[in-house]
Amino acid sequence: MPASGEVPRGWAIVCHPHSLHGGTLRNKVVDYLSRTLTSLGIASVRFNFRGVGRSGGIYDEGKGEQDDLLAVIEWCGMQAPETPLCLAGFSFGAYVATAVAQQYSPDCLITVSPPVSMFDLSLFTPPTCPWYVVQGTDDEIVSCEAVQAWVASLEPRPVMILVPGATHFFHGKLNILRDELIRALQPILP
Repeated sequence: MPASGEVPRGWAIVCHPHSLHGGTLRNKVVDYLSRTLTSLGIASVRFNFRGVGRSGGIYDEGKGEQDDLLAVIEWCGMQAPETPLCLAGFSFGAYVATAVAQQYSPDCLITVSPPVSMFDLSLFTPPTCPWYVVQGTDDEIVSCEAVQAWVASLEPRPVMILVPGATHFFHGKLNILRDELIRALQPILP
């Protein structure tokens, strides 16, 4: 977060993996995404979806979680109006971020291990903002081949970042994830 009264270079809201499978704002991939964006001068916000941690409510199959993200977007807009906003998410959080990008036009979208076999992401229109899809080649939960096929079907096509040897949780590959994101994002930063 920027110092009091300081306007951030941009905002990034990072969404966590599936609430019913241990996903929280403290997930290590979410933490790394947040720290990577912060290192680029972007104020990063992580939050728990409804029913996780001390958040009220219960899991709502992605619908209520989209409302949760929209509420955080509104809060960011009140803190620093006109500041660019990036939506980011890991696994289930990637699904929620992509769904909300249909209702709110972010300045950037980052989806890590989008769960293409668990949710029908083909229903969504690709956003026109810069969009980065990050996928581990050895992901045991989300098939790398299925994600590549989905990305190939999109127009405009997002930038695909493959992390060789990375599993779903990027064990031992988080620094590569960070470096690849920094390399991809630096050219588009304000």
